[in-house]
Amino acid sequence: MNVKAKCIISKDRVCIVETAAQAIFTICAFVAIFAVGSITLYMIANGVPALFKIGIRDILFSATWKPTAQEPEFGILYIVLTSIMGTALAVMIGVPIALLTAVFLAEIAPKTLTAVIKPAVELLAGIPSVVYGLLGLMVLNPLVYKWEQNLYRGSETHQFTGGANLLSAVLVLAVMILPTVVSISESAIRAVPSELKTSSMALGASHVQTIFRVILPAAKPGIIMAIVLGVGRAIGEAMAISLVSGGCVNFPMPFHSVRFLTTAIVSEMGYASGLHRQVLFTIGLVLFGFIMIVNLILNNILIREDR
Repeated sequence: MNVKAKCIISKDRVCIVETAAQAIFTICAFVAIFAVGSITLYMIANGVPALFKIGIRDILFSATWKPTAQEPEFGILYIVLTSIMGTALAVMIGVPIALLTAVFLAEIAPKTLTAVIKPAVELLAGIPSVVYGLLGLMVLNPLVYKWEQNLYRGSETHQFTGGANLLSAVLVLAVMILPTVVSISESAIRAVPSELKTSSMALGASHVQTIFRVILPAAKPGIIMAIVLGVGRAIGEAMAISLVSGGCVNFPMPFHSVRFLTTAIVSEMGYASGLHRQVLFTIGLVLFGFIMIVNLILNNILIREDR
């Protein structure tokens, strides 16, 4: 066999491999699209009927949740506000800590210290959420209860929660999003070209100035993606939150026992039936829509940054 024939056979093999790879990638893409579409249709099909039976106003804009009363009411306004406020506060607390940790690991810490801290941070991501909930229940709740007792000492109107309240839930969520935001942010910071750093310092900027004015702006798309994933985990967490939040439907204040969208579904789906069960699917639809809106907003920010 001459050289020309061997080249033709080699090219044919490459073409076959590329065609097969393209087909596999296309199938995977369609599977992902099909999965998202199926979940969306399922949530709409099961969550919308309750909106028509009860009314959007009575579900979304009413604060009274009495699903098992003789005259049941299914207002989820406080539950929605709790999820929004709890997620926002957890992100406000957790993201700055995670971002500064990522900067420390990528730019400041010596390699020996990074080799110790980075595996510890990654280990946090592998801890089951129920363990976070148990630690919060046994360690955090008593501490928060002491703060609550000192703050409301002598009050005759405050309902003491024993530490199971919004503040405890926010602190647990803030800790839970740390490993995701730290890992992705650190990778984004390390991916910034070294030429930017050296050029900045060559112009007379200090190391700290270079970090905050050059490196972090250049790594902003990756950092935003880390925040997206952190928000997604905070919104969708259920087991840990159900152990530390108290589970009562109240207006979201730091020392109020509260219920999130996820914990409302988890705590009542086991015994719910009829219209009550349909409303729980409506709560799932609201949660699904909430996550989609947050992702769309942050993805639009990413697109603008790319432009």
